[in-house]
Amino acid sequence: MPLITSAGVGSGLNLESIITASVDAENVPKMQQFAKKDEALKVELSAVGEVKSAISKLNDTVEKLADLDNFNKRVANITQPSSGDIISVTPTSKISVGDFDIAVTQLAQGSRAVSADNAFASSDAVVSASGGTLSFAAGSKSFDLTVTAGMTLSELRDAINASDTNFGVTANIVNTGDAAIGSKLVLTSNETGDGNDLVITSDTSELDAIETYDASTNPTGGMRIATEDKAQNAKITVDGLEVTSATNTFKDAVQDMTITAKALSVQDATTSQYETAKLNIDYDRESVNTLIDEFISNYNALIGQIGFQTRIGKPLNGDSSMRSLDDQLVTALSKPLTDAGPFSSIFDIGLGIDDEGYLEKSSLVRSLNDAMDSNYDDIGTAFAGPNGVAKELESLLGNYVDSGGLLKQREDSLNGQIKDLEDDVVNHEYRMQSLEERLRKQYAGLDVLIAQMQQTQNYLGAQLANLPGFTKK
Repeated sequence: MPLITSAGVGSGLNLESIITASVDAENVPKMQQFAKKDEALKVELSAVGEVKSAISKLNDTVEKLADLDNFNKRVANITQPSSGDIISVTPTSKISVGDFDIAVTQLAQGSRAVSADNAFASSDAVVSASGGTLSFAAGSKSFDLTVTAGMTLSELRDAINASDTNFGVTANIVNTGDAAIGSKLVLTSNETGDGNDLVITSDTSELDAIETYDASTNPTGGMRIATEDKAQNAKITVDGLEVTSATNTFKDAVQDMTITAKALSVQDATTSQYETAKLNIDYDRESVNTLIDEFISNYNALIGQIGFQTRIGKPLNGDSSMRSLDDQLVTALSKPLTDAGPFSSIFDIGLGIDDEGYLEKSSLVRSLNDAMDSNYDDIGTAFAGPNGVAKELESLLGNYVDSGGLLKQREDSLNGQIKDLEDDVVNHEYRMQSLEERLRKQYAGLDVLIAQMQQTQNYLGAQLANLPGFTKK
């Protein structure tokens, strides 16, 4: 007979419920055990991840605290004169703190050359009938321009401005409307500094009107540079001492600081004194305060995470590595300092730990601002020096979050256990499938046997019923 695939069909018995109950009796408790273990592993993995994230965030701040440059920043405070801004400054970390009075007595400028009257009747006037080459130079810079035959004044202007090799000469045309003067070609160079006037020469006398005039070297040149249009240096005074620069930027006029002249100082008509900008160079206390606030915040976030994840009922309750980390953090903060001036620990610079282990700015002994006022450089050493607190914390935290750190190993172990558990579930499901198949085969045979017996019983009953005198009771 063919195998009966739905148990009990042949016999009419409820064999499906028997098979299901038999499989469930072995499967359900095991799957519940798997689910409970999976949840516990994932909860622990999440807790480890939360602590690791808090450590990483603190470690990022500690790395900044371990960099002495973050304590050596300077800030420039400028009080500009009432007439407006005359300077801007960029201090480096090496500059000494101090106060300066700065005046701008002359701005740097490039030269400006203008063509002679009636050199060109209009902007359509032809510059050269046969063409040639113009050479432009100012200071150490130069470029050449080809003048084509029949080029007009406006075309020359456009060619100068569009030249790829142009170092900074701008051409313009002023149409005076006066027939005796005509159109003026105006060339402006951005090359500043004394002696850097624009010099224009050519290889043909046809272009004399475009060449710059020089009484000794080029008396036929038609472009003139007025005295007030000559290239010149910038000049400033720093506490009354004059400083010059070929540009409006003064590098190291005050050592380790760049000053940029933006506008001329107003000169008093009576005293001839120039108004000054008041410059104060100070330690960048705000950035240090911000960095220490960030450190306190991230340190406390880690302490809070450790406390939360190790509470009764939490996945890391009783975890020795968490207790060890908590203890090591306090030890690192309490480390005696060397070469940090009067500070024997960071608790001497206005920091403290409260009763719950959280870091805070304390005013019990002295404030952080007071420490900055009296021993600013030593604060940097206390954190970022060779034996500073940040160096100690950097090493400690790295042991937990680096690629081979304790928490990374812990995460790898938990992920491995979760993967093994997933494999166990797959293997268990395969065993349950095999069990069900085996039970179905066993009960299928029973189902067939009972069905046959029922058929035999029915047949015999029918035969007996047909016998003479047989009465079914």
